Amino acid sequence: MIMSNEQNIYRLPAKNNIGKIALIIGIIFLLISAVGYFQDSTQFFLNYMTSFFFWLSIALGAMFFTMLHHITNAHWSTVLRKISEAIAGNMPLMLILFIPILFGIHELFHWSHPEAVAADELLQKKSPYLNVPFFLIRALVYFTVWIVFSYLLRKVSAQQDQMPSEALTAKMKRISAPGIILFALTITFASFDWLMSLDAHFFSTIFGVYIFSGAFLGFLTFMMILISYLRKNNMLRDTVTVEHYHDLGKLAFGFIIFWAYMAFSQYFLIWYTNLPEENYWFLYRWDNSWEVVGMILIFGHFIFPFLALITRAAKRSIGFMTFMSVWILIMHFFDLYWIVLPTHHRTGMHVTIFDFASLIGIGGLFVWFTMRNLSTSN
Repeated sequence: MIMSNEQNIYRLPAKNNIGKIALIIGIIFLLISAVGYFQDSTQFFLNYMTSFFFWLSIALGAMFFTMLHHITNAHWSTVLRKISEAIAGNMPLMLILFIPILFGIHELFHWSHPEAVAADELLQKKSPYLNVPFFLIRALVYFTVWIVFSYLLRKVSAQQDQMPSEALTAKMKRISAPGIILFALTITFASFDWLMSLDAHFFSTIFGVYIFSGAFLGFLTFMMILISYLRKNNMLRDTVTVEHYHDLGKLAFGFIIFWAYMAFSQYFLIWYTNLPEENYWFLYRWDNSWEVVGMILIFGHFIFPFLALITRAAKRSIGFMTFMSVWILIMHFFDLYWIVLPTHHRTGMHVTIFDFASLIGIGGLFVWFTMRNLSTSN
């Protein structure tokens, strides 16, 4: 099975088994996840939110990578652009997968209960922003921006494949320039709405950048895993080289440091000011078994990857980079798990067999849609 390159067309064969297998696995595990709803609906929505944002963050990272490629006139990433476009093209799917969260608003968000707002002075002050109608309007705006820009970039890219021209290259740059600004705003406010407001008393101005750093790192590692699969199946073997892995490895290494810097900066500023309305968010994440996840993140999300990828040889080893990509992607999920679950389980971790069902379920649909996009890209 090889990548077709006739007449400047670059796409996967229409019949690729991995997409169908991923779809079947996704449906099965989403059904298993649904069983968990009847056992503990709150736990179900917490797990679903974590899994949903995990895969959404990868699509957002892909969209950022694509726009960054255009506005910087990058050349090294040209052969990777089709992959990032295909991953970013999952936005319509993510919109559909957002629907269950709408049914779980009252389970997830304390501020959505009028009686809770009436009894809490801080929630009353935040109610002009944190209210269900405005929450839904903002979500619609976020997905509109993401879907429109990912669609436009993919559409113009397909036109350029058929009839290359400098005008189309300039057009993609003109789309990306305002797009990257809107991307920064939407990912920031989406992280405020869907993650930070799970505990509406907490606030952090650095939270959006922290989430972005993890999202882009998640995308880079997911793309390296996908490329490794394609190369193993004799696709892109002569197109994506060790040099590309080296470049992606340098980007991943830089964002490992950037993620750690954002995480530590958020913690350090809150620890230094020592205000009760801020520090409690970290206090209950450093007690009752949650400190285990915190230590996993410190060593697994930063120290180990930092030491493992610091050498040039490591970043040029395809096998090692694939292993590290899987590792970092797992750590990215733990990061979001550590953000979401403690908001409702402050007395300790409450792990069930269904915790990872939604992750695999949504992931199966995500991989299926990505492979579908790659099959139809031209």
